[in-house]
Amino acid sequence: MPYTSRFETALSFAARLHLTQARKGTGTPYIGHLLGVASLVIENGGDEDEAIAALLHDAVEDQGGKPTESVIERMFGKKVADIVRGCTDCDDEGGPKPAWRPRKEAYIAHLKQADSSTRLVSASDKLYNARSILDGLRACGEGVWKRFSAGKEGQLWYYRTLTDEFLRGGPDALAKELDATVRMIEGWKS
Repeated sequence: MPYTSRFETALSFAARLHLTQARKGTGTPYIGHLLGVASLVIENGGDEDEAIAALLHDAVEDQGGKPTESVIERMFGKKVADIVRGCTDCDDEGGPKPAWRPRKEAYIAHLKQADSSTRLVSASDKLYNARSILDGLRACGEGVWKRFSAGKEGQLWYYRTLTDEFLRGGPDALAKELDATVRMIEGWKS
């Protein structure tokens, strides 16, 4: 089923929100990540709300916290806002983010009860990120780990634990591809 002008509005909104943001350690405009995640959602059967949420999945976390969440709900509805909230690994209340490991552990625990729409967008995001890590390893070797505050060990733990959760509860096709990608990362030899 074709998407409506809501998707176009979401694309413009996401581009404005993330206009000056770049991917860690690359300088690549952040909108590329959002488009990639949305593409994975669409290719895996996502509906318009899920595709819109994919475009906006980092908006609350990176671009304004609760006020941005309220704007998303007003512009795109409760379902989109709920998915975006479900893909956010911290509630921005104006203070510093919680420590990395407890924040990631809480996110993984949350996924165990997350609805299928949130899991679809989250799995798409994590697959896109894992592919980027693998591409980084191919391009610059072990130096890719310098992009991450948790380093190699932390990222490997996080992606293996996420993968295991997606393998347990779906979405199946994305979980299998994520597992294959993470296995390549885990077995990487420079």
